[in-house]
Amino acid sequence: MKKIFLVLLLSLFIFTGCGTNMNTPTAKVEEFLGKYQKMDDDVIDQLGDILDEDSSMNDSQKKEYQALLEKQYQNLSYKIKDEKIKDDTATVDVEIEVYDYATSIRKSREYFQDHRDEFTKTKETINEENPLDNDGNNTTDKEENNTDSDETNDSSDNGLLDTLSEFIDYKIKQLKNVTEKVKYEITFNLTKEDGKWQIDDISDMDIEKIHGLYEE
Repeated sequence: MKKIFLVLLLSLFIFTGCGTNMNTPTAKVEEFLGKYQKMDDDVIDQLGDILDEDSSMNDSQKKEYQALLEKQYQNLSYKIKDEKIKDDTATVDVEIEVYDYATSIRKSREYFQDHRDEFTKTKETINEENPLDNDGNNTTDKEENNTDSDETNDSSDNGLLDTLSEFIDYKIKQLKNVTEKVKYEITFNLTKEDGKWQIDDISDMDIEKIHGLYEE
């Protein structure tokens, strides 16, 4: 679900400003994660701006998707496991717990593969120049890629599925029912600049973890 449920978010949450007088690496990480939990205005405004620019979802889907992310943020919990400081660099190890959206998305894809006949509108949408095979895979992309990389093929297959409106509706419906949570480990890297600790750029993998979208 990279295209809809991740790519929108990759540049979203590097915040500016400082809302705490505590200038420690741990305090900076707590401030960062707290912006999710408290539904900070910067979080909601930037999320809305990015969803507005997305062309793969209709307005109703965007509204439902935003509600799913807000539910994730409000229910995110974390524990600081360790802090290490060396000169002007530091690391903070955190265990986060979030709704397991990744498993729901994987199961939605599996359901599609086994129940193609139920997605009648989807079958009408796919034309002969851009077909899916019996497993819901993008056969044209696979031929053009001409690669043995499973990761590349999975990305192109999922990218096609995630643009199909009927399939998006189904995945959103399943995500609304998620109650199971998953724990991830994240190591935040920080650098002291002008006497203040700043969080370094966060990897795509760690952003996936924060949003419950990381698949090991």
